[in-house]
Amino acid sequence: MHIELSRDVFPLAKVFTISRGSRSEAVVVSVTIHDGDVCGRGECVPYKRYDETVESVMGQIESLPMPLDRVRLQELLPPGAARNAVDCALWDLEAKKSGRSVAELAGLGSLEPLQTAFTLSLDTPENMLEDARQNADRPLLKIKLGTDDDIARIEAVREGAPDSRIIVDANEGWTAESYRKMAPVMVRLGVAMVEQPLPTGDDDALLTLDRVLPVCADESCHDRTSLPGLKGKYDMVNIKLDKTGGLTEALALREEALHEGYAIMVGCMVGSSLAMAPATLVAQGAEIVDLDGPLLLATDREHGLKYDAGDVYPPRTALWG
Repeated sequence: MHIELSRDVFPLAKVFTISRGSRSEAVVVSVTIHDGDVCGRGECVPYKRYDETVESVMGQIESLPMPLDRVRLQELLPPGAARNAVDCALWDLEAKKSGRSVAELAGLGSLEPLQTAFTLSLDTPENMLEDARQNADRPLLKIKLGTDDDIARIEAVREGAPDSRIIVDANEGWTAESYRKMAPVMVRLGVAMVEQPLPTGDDDALLTLDRVLPVCADESCHDRTSLPGLKGKYDMVNIKLDKTGGLTEALALREEALHEGYAIMVGCMVGSSLAMAPATLVAQGAEIVDLDGPLLLATDREHGLKYDAGDVYPPRTALWG
């Protein structure tokens, strides 16, 4: 058994902006684990917000002893991008060696298409209005906000897409006071949920704020160890494989979060279909699915996931799983 690594760059269809900055490409680490004539693949997106770089992630993966299995991997690497890519590659490898799908191995049964959000990048109200008009046929739109001038933006999106369900992601960009100001506006415009309105270190304010619509933890929720700190603050958790450290922990987090009464959202970083494919397993039955990463790329991987106006379909075995 040996691991092959590569740094892959996918240009974006257009510049993508959130409250923390802009990007024009997705830089990912691709992992292929070879075991004899069989190989399994995985992908991760190193994320600066979590002090990750391509170099640090590749260094973590290169340090792993061989041979390796998923159980041992959980002990060798912490939750994060590096463990995610290797964990997903090991799942794919096991599926190919056994002749069974990852869904079967995980006890999930058959996979169904999922309605996925489509993300509108943070921009001027005028540009977001135009983006909303161009995507008004999509049933679920996710709006990137997180500034002091968000009311005009969200009103513009609602004008441009009057029939779409809307969710909002502030990416830790608001204060408690700006949340109080935005909450009635979001309710008036029919927003279904707000994601991570306050910075992780300042989210205790959610204990006393009037949560007039569901609040979802993203940056505040990584794996099962995050759950005790979310009580009383959040109604939903956003499960991302690059945070959990792979499919293994993501499935365990979903089960425990449901047991504790949280609704489930399954999200992604901006990556290719190889990164989204394992997440479609976690997203089965989720209240909100946000797996639109490949839709933001200028070009995707070969055998990429199938998308239509509102849904993403399970991966083909030529891609993963």
